[in-house]
Amino acid sequence: MVSAMRFGLEIDGSRQLTPSLVHAVEAACAEAEREGFLAVSVTAVPDDTHAYADVALVSKWERALRRLERLPATTVSVASGAVGGIALDTLLATDYRIATPDTRLELAPSGGAAWPGMALYRLVQQAGLAPIRRTVLLGHPLTATKATELGLVDEITGAPAAALAAAAAAAGLRSGRELAIRRQLMRDAATVSFEEALGAHLAACDRMLRQAASGAGR
Repeated sequence: MVSAMRFGLEIDGSRQLTPSLVHAVEAACAEAEREGFLAVSVTAVPDDTHAYADVALVSKWERALRRLERLPATTVSVASGAVGGIALDTLLATDYRIATPDTRLELAPSGGAAWPGMALYRLVQQAGLAPIRRTVLLGHPLTATKATELGLVDEITGAPAAALAAAAAAAGLRSGRELAIRRQLMRDAATVSFEEALGAHLAACDRMLRQAASGAGR
């Protein structure tokens, strides 16, 4: 069961966004920076857009998610059931996404328009405009299978605890700072020209070569 697993952060998409929830994300990020790994549970959808009641608070929420997205730590989310609202926001900001077979991603509340937040941006950035168009404009949810085909979900399993344990073990082999650098280099590739990206990649190569030389000299 998903509820039996240990998560550093649990996001219920049916809840209204509050300052305490933003603080919980910030606290989880701080802990992940020390531990090098963060497991996140995401589930449920809001009844309507009133889950985001205040624009100033939404801005703080988006900054917290941006911190989560850029952590020098591996972040793994486990999704179950309908996932929307703040749960979908959080899912899309994690590195590796595990879903149970009943998972479906929902961008719009029943009878309402899609929330125009940064989940919309991340969906299009990560999966492309054409595959997401019907979800955004017509409210069609994405099944776990479809989300996996689009690269929004990495793994579908009926045993999420085992999948999470395997992801945590794999994460232990990665350096936090190096992980963050490579994550950013990949993201830049979608929007930055080769010439603009070259300097950052060369700097990362130089950093790795210096580390290797330092190790060889000991």
